[in-house]
Amino acid sequence: MEYSRGSDKLWVYGGLRIRDGTELTCCAPSRNSDGWIGLLTQIAEANPRGQIRVVTDNLSSHFSVKVRQWLARHPRIQQVFIPKAACWLNMTEGWWRLLRKAAFAGQTFADTAEIAYAVDTATTQLAGVSRTRPVRS
Repeated sequence: MEYSRGSDKLWVYGGLRIRDGTELTCCAPSRNSDGWIGLLTQIAEANPRGQIRVVTDNLSSHFSVKVRQWLARHPRIQQVFIPKAACWLNMTEGWWRLLRKAAFAGQTFADTAEIAYAVDTATTQLAGVSRTRPVRS
């Protein structure tokens, strides 16, 4: 796929559990609250017990009304926002570099399904765990 403003695009959300290096990825057709909630849901499922602190940046969809309502129903999950312009404090940034290289370097994709497959494969190779959510049409 080429970079464009067309309708056929895919966003990749991801999380890194610092304690053991487990990574999760989640693909969504847009960068919005639903995609973020999809990742939070996978994080909750992968960590069924105990408190969860999700370190995140200040993207507006991370603190939308819909996300705050979801978090109110899941009180063991708490978001911790990094200061603006301080992305290096988010330890998953280094992992994103590895994922981009493993999944996308030198690749050409026919459609979003191929991108999701590349993300899933790279996540599996990097972490031994595959958690990519199917793309919604």
